[in-house]
Amino acid sequence: QVQLVESGGGLVQAGGSLRLSCAASGRTFSSNTMGWFRQAPGKAREFVASISGNGLLPYYIDSVKDRFTISTDNAKNTVSLLMNSLKPEDTAIYYCNPVVWRSDGRWHASYDSWGQGTQVTVSS
Repeated sequence: QVQLVESGGGLVQAGGSLRLSCAASGRTFSSNTMGWFRQAPGKAREFVASISGNGLLPYYIDSVKDRFTISTDNAKNTVSLLMNSLKPEDTAIYYCNPVVWRSDGRWHASYDSWGQGTQVTVSS
């Protein structure tokens, strides 16, 4: 059974940085595109960023472009999200999941099950 474990969240002031990490066990993801999602209080979970299995094709939503950097370490079966210039609106629980591009033109999580996520809180 695949397990996804997110870590690295915390409380940071606006303008600060955090690096999130996602460790996957149960299978390797070197051939999968991996993604990060986030869920803010009272809102639906949203896709944030993805990276191809070879680490060469990152994709970001507009609101995090030029601030966030996604990367993958296939040797360790992990995917990271470096978040710079954080804003209060980035406050959310962050999750990782393999992703698939669907006909609606959006990235979707491949698995129905999620890890516990990691809380990111950005104070103003």
